[in-house]
This record gives sequence, structure tokens and C-alpha cells, in this order.
Amino acid sequence: MSLPLNRIHQYVIIAIAITIIFSFHLPTDKWESKFVTAAANGTLQYHADEKGNTIPDFSRVGYYQGNQPVPLVPVVKTITANGDNSQAVIQNAIDEVSKRPIDQNGFRGTILLKKGVYKIPGTLHINTSGIVLRGEGDKENETVLLATENTQRSLIKVEGTGNIEELPNTRVAITDEHVPTGATSFHVESAAGFKAGDKIILLRPGTEAWIKDLKMDAIEERGGTKQWRPKEYDLHFERVITKVDGNTVYIDNPVVLSLEKQYGGGYIFQYRFNGRLEKVAIEQLRCESAFSNDTAEDHGWTAIEFDKIENGWVRNVTSQYFGYACVHLNDLAKWITITDCRCLDAKSKITGGRRYSFNNDGQQNLVMNCQSTEGRHDYVTGARVLGPNVFYNCTATQTHADIGPHHRWSAGTLYDNIVTDGEINIQDRGNWGSGHGWAGVTQIVWNCTAKRAAIQNPWANGKNYCIGLIGGKYDGRLHGRPDGEWEGQNKKGLQPGSLYMAQLKARKK
Repeated sequence: MSLPLNRIHQYVIIAIAITIIFSFHLPTDKWESKFVTAAANGTLQYHADEKGNTIPDFSRVGYYQGNQPVPLVPVVKTITANGDNSQAVIQNAIDEVSKRPIDQNGFRGTILLKKGVYKIPGTLHINTSGIVLRGEGDKENETVLLATENTQRSLIKVEGTGNIEELPNTRVAITDEHVPTGATSFHVESAAGFKAGDKIILLRPGTEAWIKDLKMDAIEERGGTKQWRPKEYDLHFERVITKVDGNTVYIDNPVVLSLEKQYGGGYIFQYRFNGRLEKVAIEQLRCESAFSNDTAEDHGWTAIEFDKIENGWVRNVTSQYFGYACVHLNDLAKWITITDCRCLDAKSKITGGRRYSFNNDGQQNLVMNCQSTEGRHDYVTGARVLGPNVFYNCTATQTHADIGPHHRWSAGTLYDNIVTDGEINIQDRGNWGSGHGWAGVTQIVWNCTAKRAAIQNPWANGKNYCIGLIGGKYDGRLHGRPDGEWEGQNKKGLQPGSLYMAQLKARKK
């Protein structure tokens, strides 16, 4: 029996509609990197290059290396906004809570700032462990800390004391001819003085041969250019020993810069750090700076600054109108998580030394789920920043410069699912600044989106990776530099979609 013509037309229309619907919902072709692949059981396999180097495991970063969730610490002190100057009332509360004993979880307690505007002419200082400063939200009508004075400064400064001190008679040399990037063990002259749980420094010395092979002794001169000097590049990676087997030492976080005998090899030694803070946090509040105009320089510069601290966090904080950063982690800030924060509408001249929205100079830190507008270097590391460090799932709009390592050999950073309307660059910056040179090594750009990117390999001692970038490719500042390890440019469907999250999940299986 034949169907009526109108019924046939209906079926044709339905068939076309189904085809159109499915054409828009067909899954993107999935693909894996040749450097990292996932096994059926969820573990990851790392594929080494000709020297044994692999992409490192970045999963042990942030608060307690991702092994503990960021906690909700009970309130022990509540205050309200106080007229034209709330600095004293907040600082007095901090000083009061600083005298409380540490509880069984390592905290003294939370200071709660009720909704309102707190005018702060200077800087709030936290110099004691175990303190959380919390507001009642980061929206404009919630808890607002307003930097009122017309001077450059940090609004909140968290800072311990002391420094890394080498324990006498503990230094031993690594005996391997080559310890590859990604390794978590190596051989030493004698491991007799070491045990699991020891905090150590993994020292990679700077040498003239290394600098010469990088051509950083021949940076094109301009006013103020400084050639690299060996002693300025002794790199001190903080690690914890997980196991000792004979003279083989195993460490918690991987080597992120290969140790080569021709460049001085490596050493380990035990250390102490008296005075370093721990378990300090800022959360659920808004920081704003007064300003006179869009290029003003005489106002709040950094909303939150951390130094000489480990196992802290900043979460759900918005900063607006500062000249430098929402959060700046200095070089002795370690195991810090910055999550769900926003750096908005910077006010300053648009030139060097300004608008570094989320600036990490420390080790083993995690910046995730953050946003920035009107920045220059939105997710950035400085000179000799030692990883692993991770920027994950962050966005930058209305950018004025680039994302990436800024200068002088940062080692071991993962840029994972970063979306920017500007550039991501890992390159030889030459004589920019006072001689920035090679910005970084073992820098991994994974599943990111950018206007364009320049990802280059240094002349010696390591590689950089650009995997699954959606965006353009260009030569960078200086022509003729070796190309980085590019894979899958403008090819959607990279699996795993996030390297950091896949590594974290695989480690916890």
C-alpha cells in the first residue's frame, strides 16, 4: 500500500530534521597525544623521548598537594565595618586571633568580616599560622575591602620569617650521568643520611657551559642588558623523600629540568625553614582600590600577597582596580591553592611591571578557575620559578600582553585549558627587560585557546610543548629559534581534556 503524498513529505521533513540535529551533535573526533595516553583503567602512560624525558606529573600541587580538600574553618571572631577607617579593627582582630592556640587541625580560627565596606588606608598583615580571613561574599554589595590611600602597596600581606637553611654535612652528589625530566628517583653517592619524610633541596647548579649552550652569554646588548651568570642560576627545588632504597632516592614531585653531568649534574641536601607560616587563607571577599584615572599609579597595587608560607589558599576573592595583581605568590610560597578568583579592570599605565593578574613565583602552586580582564600578563611566572606549578581552567579577556613564563628560565609549568583573547608565549625574549632571555623550560600548553602562540624549544637542556592549541602559530619575538613540540594545532577532541585533572585522578586510583 502506498503512503499519501503529504505523509511522505512529513517523513522527509522529519528525516531532514533528524539529520540536521545529529550533524550538530556528532561527537568531535577524539585523539590522544603521543606524549601521554590513557589506559583503560584510567591510569596514564608517559612516552619518553630519545633521552628518556617525559612530560612530568603535575598532580601534586596546591594545598596539601591535592591530597586534602580546602577546609571550612570555624569562626572565632566576627567584626563589622567601622566608619572611615576599618584597618585598626581588622588588624586588632588578626592580632587577637594570632594569640589563640593551634587546634588539632592546625588552625587558630576564622575572622569573619560581615557584609559592608571596610576602608583600609594601609596594609593588613598576617604573620602567624592558622588564620583565615573570610568575608560574606565577593560581590559589590557583600564584603568589600577598599584600599583608600594613594600609595602603591599590598592590601593584604601574608608573610612568615626566616629562609631555607642547608643542614650541615648533608649535601651529596647525584651520580647519574643524566636524570631525565619526569623522573622521581635518582642515585646518589650515599643515601645513608636520608630517610622517607625528609625535606630536601634538589640543587641544579648553574654553569658556564650551560649558559654558553643556551647562548645567554651573548644576549644582544642594549642599555642595561645583563648576560646570565652561573651563580644566579643555582636552582633550588623543594622536594620530600618518599623512599630510600640503597643509594636510590625517591621523591614526591618529579624532576622538571633534566640533570645532566655536562651541565653540573645535581645535588641534594636536607634543610630547615624556621618561621615559615602554614595554613593561612583569604576567602569570600572583594578587594577594591580607589583610583583617580585609568592610568593612575598612586593607589593599591596588589590585593593579596603571600610569602614564606606553605599550605594556604585564596578562594572566591574578587579584586578590582589594582595596578599589579589580584594574588602574587612570592618565591617562598609553596603548596598554595588559588581558586575561583577574579582580577578585574586594572588601573595603571600599560607597560612593564604592571598588570600581572595572577603572578606565581613560588613552587608547587595551583591557580584554577580564575578570570581576569584588562591584564597584561594574566597567568604568569617570573625569573627562575621552579615547578611543578599549574594554571588550570582560567580565562583572560581584553588582554594587553601575553600569558606564559615571563623571563629567565622558569622550569615546570602546566598551562591547562587556558582561554585568552591574547597570546600564549614560551620563547627567547632576548634583551627585553634587562635580558630576559629564555623564559622557560618544561612548559606544557595543554588544550588551550589563544589568538596565537609562539612555543619554542631552548637551544639546550629541555623542551616545551604545545598540545591541542586552538589558535594561530607565529615565530615570536626572535626568528630562528627551535620550534617547540607542537601537536594537534586547531584539532579539537584532545583526550584527556585536562592533563592536570587526569593526572590527579590517576594518582588517586
